[in-house]
Amino acid sequence: MDDRIKKLKTPRDCEIFGRNAKTKGREDLAIRAMQRSVELRAAEHGALSDAERDCLKAIYAYEEILYAKHGKRVRASRTWRMIKDRGIIAAIERAVDRDDGRAGFTELKAAGLDNFAFEAVVLRHRDAFSPAAIARARQRIESFGFAPEP
Repeated sequence: MDDRIKKLKTPRDCEIFGRNAKTKGREDLAIRAMQRSVELRAAEHGALSDAERDCLKAIYAYEEILYAKHGKRVRASRTWRMIKDRGIIAAIERAVDRDDGRAGFTELKAAGLDNFAFEAVVLRHRDAFSPAAIARARQRIESFGFAPEP
């Protein structure tokens, strides 16, 4: 990771850095700043496992997409409510099972954040998810035109 990105300590620092990087034509640094912002936000949440941490990163990455789309901070309120009601892992399993997830993946891919897609998280942490969720994630990743991780 670029030393300038490592020095970013808050999501706000990341946002400012990313905006400046875009202005200077450095889309690569803007994407890394956004990734750093996602990591910082997830770290503040207090995950109990690597799988939960990656799930939180996926949610915050999606919120970054919403921010770029709307020009203001928008929470993934239905997802957060589902986490409150069911827990992190169960909420992500349910999200992967929804039929309307293609747009989110496409937007994450366009922003260079496709590694934060719920499906990618499920496939990275197979031990935390049900066989049905793993199968659905694999199917969806393939339908997006990507080879799933082994």
